[in-house]
Amino acid sequence: MSPEVLSTPVVDTAKVPDRARTRAQAARRRKALVTVARVLLLVAVLGLWEGLSRAKVIDPFNFSMPSKIWDQIWTWVTHGTALGSLGEQIWYTLYEALLGWVIGVVAGVLLGIALGRITLLAEVLGPYIKVLNSIPRIVLAPIFLIWFGLGPSSKVASAVVLVFFPVFFNAFQGAREVDRNLVANARILGASDRRVTLQVVIPSATSWIFTSLHVSFGFALIGAIVGEYIGATKGIGLLVAQSQNTFNAAGVYAAMVILAVVALVAEGLLTFAERRIFRWKPTGSDS
Repeated sequence: MSPEVLSTPVVDTAKVPDRARTRAQAARRRKALVTVARVLLLVAVLGLWEGLSRAKVIDPFNFSMPSKIWDQIWTWVTHGTALGSLGEQIWYTLYEALLGWVIGVVAGVLLGIALGRITLLAEVLGPYIKVLNSIPRIVLAPIFLIWFGLGPSSKVASAVVLVFFPVFFNAFQGAREVDRNLVANARILGASDRRVTLQVVIPSATSWIFTSLHVSFGFALIGAIVGEYIGATKGIGLLVAQSQNTFNAAGVYAAMVILAVVALVAEGLLTFAERRIFRWKPTGSDS
């Protein structure tokens, strides 16, 4: 046989780091481009809003303007609010949302995994959960206010019912989507139902559960804010209600901006935790 037939192609290993470096540079350039585009879009929207308000094209009394919203936030930061310091109001709302979120997540995960693993329990409780899920949860806030009063308990309850269902359905689906071969192999190796649930089902459903956590914390904030808006002694929701009652549009928007910042920080922390836990998952295509 000729030498050409017996020869094998040689991979140029020097090109592999070059391709990886090129992809990394392209990813950094794209990330910078996206960041710049986001900033420009925000500046354009705020500038247009400010200009239209000052030109009286839109009513500044109803729609306010970014400069007045910033002035309101700065006043709250430096001089406090009528309810106390701004930090106290943020912490009060955040405490209610966090506590409701934790309770809702724990209850949703436990019940979701249980119903996903126990078919009889799912058949018995399934219709009741569907009925409860069909009730608009926001309308329960006045009922919780009657039951628990103006304190944080009524807001925590509102947050719990908003958080529970998305977490429950994701945990339930995650438990149902577990690879049956993994479960069968674990049983062949002598694993009990408890060990199968703890070492196979729950780890497999973790990605489903984390998906719901991103959305559910926003729901927890909504539950706390709605409860405070209806009746409370302090909190960002009460600031919104007071600003609305005094026709202070800048105060309403300022409270919304503060809530958006809190939600973005929480989303960033959840994303960071998810990346740390799921470091083995690919973050993008290698193609």
